[in-house]
Amino acid sequence: MNSQDELRHAQEALVAALVAGAPLPAGFDTVRVGAAARALLRKRAGEVARAWPSLEPSYGPAWPMVFTDWAAERPTRGSWLDGWDFARAHRESLTPDAVVELAVCEVGWAHQDEGEPRRRRGIRLRRFTGGLTVNVLGRIRVLSSHHTFARRTR
Repeated sequence: MNSQDELRHAQEALVAALVAGAPLPAGFDTVRVGAAARALLRKRAGEVARAWPSLEPSYGPAWPMVFTDWAAERPTRGSWLDGWDFARAHRESLTPDAVVELAVCEVGWAHQDEGEPRRRRGIRLRRFTGGLTVNVLGRIRVLSSHHTFARRTR
């Protein structure tokens, strides 16, 4: 292995340690890399909060800590998918607005743990506490005593 390959492997290992919770490669300052990793996780929490505006109010000031604890061992898949994965994992502790936001997303998109989401076609329904989301050919309606809006997702 030449020096370029060694550098590439060290860089890949450093990035994995920063954003995916991988072990820190030899020769790096654990305190500085740890501080950088925490800063990147807080930035990621802010990006997810912008992509999913109802998630952050579900946790108030604890949002950055709750999200970073969850995300620390997970590589990012982009703020939209990170938010969706987080919301699915924490469905029981979400505010009603965040539950509706998740239901709107789930009625419009199919998402597995691996791979890219795909649009749902045809007619789809998704129940949530206190209401129902309906997707008819890409038009999404929320039927609820608290929420009445139409929204195109993504």
